[in-house]
Amino acid sequence: MFKKMLAGLAGAIALNLLHEILRKNFDNVPHINEVGEEALKKAAGFTALEITDPDKLYAATLAGDIISNAIYYGTTATNHNFTSGIAAGIGAVVLPQKIGLNDQPVAENNKKKLMTIGYYIFGAMVTKFIYDKIK
Repeated sequence: MFKKMLAGLAGAIALNLLHEILRKNFDNVPHINEVGEEALKKAAGFTALEITDPDKLYAATLAGDIISNAIYYGTTATNHNFTSGIAAGIGAVVLPQKIGLNDQPVAENNKKKLMTIGYYIFGAMVTKFIYDKIK
């Protein structure tokens, strides 16, 4: 199980690196971080936790994203790399609007939708590659 989680962590980091590099250097690309930040703000609203500093909100969202994706990839992508990436990507595009979040950062147009799905496929494939090398 440790090797699966380690591979999942590698895939989650790869996903986030890809996202951050493209987000900071190109226009009309997904901003998955914005959906995560909105979700974290809403969730924090039900607690005594307040995150008002934008840098802290970004850091907390990034940490949560890496942890959750590492667990997801470690439990799914080590066996079903491509399909787990497709499922996560479709979820990232479809679920925000369904749970009351702004989906524009990931679903504003077909390019963003396909890129978002592609990011998650990339993370899943990195996970599977690393897992196959270390198992």
